[in-house]
Amino acid sequence: MSITLRPALADDAGFAAVCVAAAYAQWIPLIGRKPGPMLDDYHQVIAEDRVLIAELNGNPVGLLVTRETDDGFLLDNIAVLPECAGKGVGRFLMLRAEEDAAQLGYRSLYLYTNERMLENIELYAKNGYREYARRLENGFHRVYMRKELG
Repeated sequence: MSITLRPALADDAGFAAVCVAAAYAQWIPLIGRKPGPMLDDYHQVIAEDRVLIAELNGNPVGLLVTRETDDGFLLDNIAVLPECAGKGVGRFLMLRAEEDAAQLGYRSLYLYTNERMLENIELYAKNGYREYARRLENGFHRVYMRKELG
């Protein structure tokens, strides 16, 4: 089973929205509302950000959204269809974000997650990310984490 990546096309917006909805649905009861990525317009995200579609055996199973910001290189979103969880797709996407940041000359990259998503915070910490801020944005309590590269 091989994971491949390709740039997202405008036609991928429907898949992106479905993938994100499926991947993030588990968090709605925990935070009491849809997480931020479920509210995004994926036509706009694909037009404005760096979006890669992950495929397993030619079928789309996940996506990676990254963006250059004033604060550095943002790993904005990783989403994998729940039925493909545990197959290494998320890890593959995380490593790709780090590679892209390094290739663009960044010495670190950052991400944020909801403070109630403790599993995510633990996962990112295990992968070398360290918390550096907590902020209330758009009604979401977010934990910001950064990973130094190389």
